[in-house]
Amino acid sequence: MNKKELFENIKHKKSFLCVGLDTDITKIPRHLQKEDDPIYTFNKAIIDATAEFCIAYKPNLAFYECGGYNGWISLNKTIEYIKNNYPDQFIIADAKRGDIGNTSTMYAQTFFEEMDVHSLTVAPYMGEDSVAPFLRYEGKWVILLALTSNKGSNDFQSTEDKQGERLFEKVLRISQKWGNDENMMYVVGATQGKMFEDIRRIAPNHFLLVPGIGAQGGSLEEVCRYGMNDMCGLIVNSSRAILYADNTVEFAIKAKKSASLIQKEMELFLLKKGVI
Repeated sequence: MNKKELFENIKHKKSFLCVGLDTDITKIPRHLQKEDDPIYTFNKAIIDATAEFCIAYKPNLAFYECGGYNGWISLNKTIEYIKNNYPDQFIIADAKRGDIGNTSTMYAQTFFEEMDVHSLTVAPYMGEDSVAPFLRYEGKWVILLALTSNKGSNDFQSTEDKQGERLFEKVLRISQKWGNDENMMYVVGATQGKMFEDIRRIAPNHFLLVPGIGAQGGSLEEVCRYGMNDMCGLIVNSSRAILYADNTVEFAIKAKKSASLIQKEMELFLLKKGVI
């Protein structure tokens, strides 16, 4: 999926919502536990309930890898279900990979050939040779960690060098020599608020994957005010607020309502910016 196709889908759905499939086996409704594959059954219901309101799904690999072989089966079935039934959805594998070149080459093969997802989150801190293998795939996206939403992000990401440049700014500046806004995005946490202005000064045209609204306390209004550009430029993720809106047999109905409310709010911001 290229940048134009992604933007057209945002305009069509009046949404830039990504549903994070951080499916925790201990949190899904109890009546699903009797299913042969509870995680896949839960995911399938969530996807069917929310697909009309979102433009992307983001399975977090940790929630599947912890289940060993069965977890990988659930993940692959989930990805195949999205591709077969909702081909307009942008699929993000949230794996935060990144290693020396030959190892990254194998990771890239795993996600972009074997699993055939559209994009992958990648840690940039081992440098260009650890990211380059992911950028060799035409039509695929690398989503680099830039400024994250967790409390400890300030431990390293905001540290300054002698010239006053912060580490996340260096990541943004240097990484644009490796890729461009047609194959690279950045992770910027919703809790960073006004810091989106600093991000946009360096990367005005790139899409940003934005986790952290809802349960983590990020403000959608601030994200849009400081981070939205003329092509929207945002993919805003919501996980727990949608997945666990309800823990009864009506979980999918409540997930649909939650996704719908976020989409309606997003539509207003798109209209205000003149994107749609």
